[in-house]
Amino acid sequence: MPSEFTGKHVTVAGLGVSGVPAAKVLHGLGAHVTVVNDGDDERARTQAAELEALGVTVRLGDGDTLPEGTELIVTAPGWKPTKPLFTAAGQAGVPVWGDVELAWRLRGLDGRKAAPWLAVTGTNGKTTTVQMLASILKAAGLRTAAVGNIGVSLLDAVTGDTEYDVLAVELSSYQLHWAPSLRAHSAAVLNLAPDHLDWHGSMEAYAADKGRIYEGNRVACVYNVADKATEDLVRAADVEEGCRAIGFTLGTPGPSQLGVVEGLLVDRAFVEDRQKNAQELAEVSDVNPPAPHNIANALAAAGLARAFGVSAAAVRDGLRAFTPDAHRIAHVADVDGVAYVDDSKATNTHATEASLAAYESIVWIAGGLAKGATFDELVAGAAKRLRGAVLIGADRALIREALARHAPEVPVVDLDRTDTGAMLQAVQEARRLARPGDTVLLAPACASMDMFTNYNQRGDAFAQAVRELGA
Repeated sequence: MPSEFTGKHVTVAGLGVSGVPAAKVLHGLGAHVTVVNDGDDERARTQAAELEALGVTVRLGDGDTLPEGTELIVTAPGWKPTKPLFTAAGQAGVPVWGDVELAWRLRGLDGRKAAPWLAVTGTNGKTTTVQMLASILKAAGLRTAAVGNIGVSLLDAVTGDTEYDVLAVELSSYQLHWAPSLRAHSAAVLNLAPDHLDWHGSMEAYAADKGRIYEGNRVACVYNVADKATEDLVRAADVEEGCRAIGFTLGTPGPSQLGVVEGLLVDRAFVEDRQKNAQELAEVSDVNPPAPHNIANALAAAGLARAFGVSAAAVRDGLRAFTPDAHRIAHVADVDGVAYVDDSKATNTHATEASLAAYESIVWIAGGLAKGATFDELVAGAAKRLRGAVLIGADRALIREALARHAPEVPVVDLDRTDTGAMLQAVQEARRLARPGDTVLLAPACASMDMFTNYNQRGDAFAQAVRELGA
């Protein structure tokens, strides 16, 4: 069937998890597709060969030059707006979309009902919240999937054979930057803290891209009562008439909010007479794990689900059924009365702050690549909870100096090594510092690539080291 893309010259910027599906979909819709890619490694050549066999043109090793005749660019989300390719596109009047924008425009293209999107962004907690939301929607009997920045292609979800009632969509700031037409049923911004500023250029630009998720919302804009910046984004958004601002809080909720009362998650937003009434949704113990920031994630997921008309019972059942991904405040083992917890996913200070707040007495394993971060505020806020600290990785000195300034009484072990075996020594040193009732917490506040392939490998190394303690 002819489409608006038939015969159109489209350049796909970047191979990988988003570029390859985009190229295939556009080729299938009749577009003349050229893929440009900065890299020319073995993986890129393999992907290029696959696309070229379909009739797609692939240009490796040059992602900066605009192909002649280009009428549209569809870019991988991570490509910076300052890239020469996009400068040339702007000068030529060529629009630039991300894969999310393409997926949004392709909804219902084959005549099927377009599934509404419940969208989530934020500096931290996006994946967990979207997975919780999908679990709740499934518990309500709805056909759904967790898609987007979570690693499952949105293009596959909107063009594949499965029909959905609703999609739970995780969106990064990169994806939102390139998605000007997105209009969600309802959306949430979980929190805002400095991140990816080298890409966005400033905190204001980063926040503005996050805020795009609220544009055109139909039913609810869910925000974090404890993070005023998220509410400010709601106020600035141009939404459909009747769309409501819905807050979530770890305290007692006011009208049009979800919150916590005496160990219960409660809803004062989607009930009759919300000035006087509240609906019990679940117990705090139904949230796995029941750390404060994870309870906040659960409330945000519940707010989006309730905005879609999901029952309180489905919220409870979905939260009970949810199992978090590995390396997210995951309890590994108890050894000699000490709990060992893997939060290797805490790769920035904002995530680590939430992780440290979940425990009373901590031996903290931290360090790695700081990515320009500073640690004074983080350490000052957690100082009273720290029994000790064990530092690893390339930029550990930055954390050591912050500890010296703000927690000088806390014993610190500085491991002057960056090989992967350092994790076993770190866990052994943490065991020496810990007392029964303490938590040894891997919450690095840094990226992992100085010592490990990714945060998963770092967390696996921690878990293996803990298992060796108990052997």
